[in-house]
Amino acid sequence: MDRFISRLLFLAACSSTAILALIALFIFMEGAPILFRSGFGHFLAGRTWAPLEGQFGILPFILGSLWVTAGSLLLGVPLGVACATYLAVFAPPRSALILKPAIELLAGIPSVVYGFLGVLWLAPLIRTHLGGPGLSILGASCVLAIMILPTIVSVSIDALQAVPRSYREGSLALGATEWQTTRRVVLRAARSGILAGVILGMGRAVGETMAVIMISGNATHIPGSILDSVRTLTANIAIEMGYAVGDHRRALFATGVVLFFFIMILNTAALRVARRKF
Repeated sequence: MDRFISRLLFLAACSSTAILALIALFIFMEGAPILFRSGFGHFLAGRTWAPLEGQFGILPFILGSLWVTAGSLLLGVPLGVACATYLAVFAPPRSALILKPAIELLAGIPSVVYGFLGVLWLAPLIRTHLGGPGLSILGASCVLAIMILPTIVSVSIDALQAVPRSYREGSLALGATEWQTTRRVVLRAARSGILAGVILGMGRAVGETMAVIMISGNATHIPGSILDSVRTLTANIAIEMGYAVGDHRRALFATGVVLFFFIMILNTAALRVARRKF
């Protein structure tokens, strides 16, 4: 019976890998032909996306994804690390028991709700006070910053709590203040875990679709500022896959290949950082 259960669990574990391999194989089979036909460099560096004219340049979408992801990290990482530091080091136990589940609850809210709130409140605020169409890189970055908070906060709290208590006690015994101990000892010792949380949050920001479609404006040109509308790689696939045929459909799968490699690089980096010792 033990041997049977062991083999059954082994098959269950292998099934996940097999499913991933099949998904990757399907994406590559569909997207590779257009990559070889138009040229990998031309596909990545092309500035024009006009499927009806046979032009499949995804550079505006790559830059859009990078702008939105960078903006969300710029806003979300300081806030997330600050929240994690307070909850792990300074917060009373009773407050931490309330605040931590409340932050983690943000991960359970559907992304379409974030997008709806962004369109309803954030976009008019940006349009009125900063200019532009409102549906912009800034709006998408603000929404994604809130969406990646649970990931960054949860992983960072675990990293901070994993720092040996003797580090903190030794620093305090030498005369350092609570903040000096936190900044120069605890945060430095937990930097690997915090960085892993940041990378995982980055992966969430890159792969987000629905909220970005609603708040980014979906313009197919290279953005010039954070107030311009933009379209990301995921948004382009989601918007056009429903009616795409022929080379247009294959180009969308090729976009998925690029996105697949991008996410794989981020996940690999996150695993390597998370496995490092303090």
